[in-house]
Amino acid sequence: MADLRSNLAGIESPNPFWLASAPPTNSGYQVQRAFEAGWGGAVWKTLGEPIINTSSRFAAVSFNGRRVAGFNNIELITDRPLEVNLKEIYETKKRFPNHAIIASLMVEPSREKWHEIVKRVEDVGVDGLELNFGCPHGMAERGMGAASGQQPDLVESQTMWAKEVARTPVIVKLTPNITDITMTAKAAVRGGADAISMINTINSLAGVDIDTWNTIPNVAGKGAHGGYCGPAVKPIALNMVAECARNANITIPISGIGGISNWRDAVEFMLMGSTNVQICTAAMHHGFSIVEDMIDGLNNYLDDKGISSVNKLIGKSVEKYSDWGNLDLNYRTVAKINTDVCINCNKCHIACEDTAHQCIDMLTDPNGNKYLKVREADCVGCNLCAIVCPEEGAISMLELPREKIAMSWNDRQHAFASLKG
Repeated sequence: MADLRSNLAGIESPNPFWLASAPPTNSGYQVQRAFEAGWGGAVWKTLGEPIINTSSRFAAVSFNGRRVAGFNNIELITDRPLEVNLKEIYETKKRFPNHAIIASLMVEPSREKWHEIVKRVEDVGVDGLELNFGCPHGMAERGMGAASGQQPDLVESQTMWAKEVARTPVIVKLTPNITDITMTAKAAVRGGADAISMINTINSLAGVDIDTWNTIPNVAGKGAHGGYCGPAVKPIALNMVAECARNANITIPISGIGGISNWRDAVEFMLMGSTNVQICTAAMHHGFSIVEDMIDGLNNYLDDKGISSVNKLIGKSVEKYSDWGNLDLNYRTVAKINTDVCINCNKCHIACEDTAHQCIDMLTDPNGNKYLKVREADCVGCNLCAIVCPEEGAISMLELPREKIAMSWNDRQHAFASLKG
């Protein structure tokens, strides 16, 4: 079997699957149960000044029969005293010395506050620190979380303050509620961060009850924006990880977070530059035992690929991720319909006729049977028909032989500039 051991900036764990800082890591009881189930590490629910959480705090977005396609929460950091959390961290680390325990921290932007909490937390034996600059609600209104994480200068200075006294690796958790996440990632690098983690939750409102007109969730008839996570945010998170991984000025490892629900998702994040992954919503939906399938699936995948260590996946797809201007405009694919597999639902024809390029014809064979055929000359290879098709194997996207040399938009612009010059 492949070696699943992971090392994020010096923080070792038996596998790359960590629980993210969230309700599943709120207590020693939960984290110990998670480690017994097989999780490699856990980021303890964010520590700071105790707060009071609301009673109604979670909501979910279900879509097309799938429960919890997206998850929304207005929960804040731990509402338990720091002393209680520190005692349980110490006990958990003593019982599970080979598993990674990372303390998530959030305090006001003050050098003294950061020095104080870093020292207290490291005294109980954590393996690393994660600075929470991402929480988009509640704490942000108090000048912490995303309020800090949206300002590169505050990311840099607070990271620096933590590093001034930290003896363990410092991870900076970044907010996605920003135009360009690489700006704050670079600020974390300048501040001396050992790693970055992303993404934290996205600003959201889960919904509105059209009978009562209350927001979902609501607290005594009032609502507030919350943080969005779950499978629905995976493409956003994957892009932000990739943007940081391909940036030459971001030279520290990445812990990937956002919509990871199974081993396949984890592989995608690692291929796009994550050293390990953190998971929350999937555990809340299905329980800690899901890690068993993640471990087995990752092991089997690596064995099938002939890869000896999970670390050999890291970043292998980063070089394939570029800017639109570098894409080959002479590359061409077309759709092909396999009539032996097609169930004649006509979804592809409707989608193409109404919203794409009108290149799928409905024809009749000599026996009077209807069938669909793509006019290849008019097909632009947009993939829409294959996407809406409900039958596996009915539509394939075929690459056509190249008639011209590769030419990108940037190539055209450079050629034009040269001729003009």
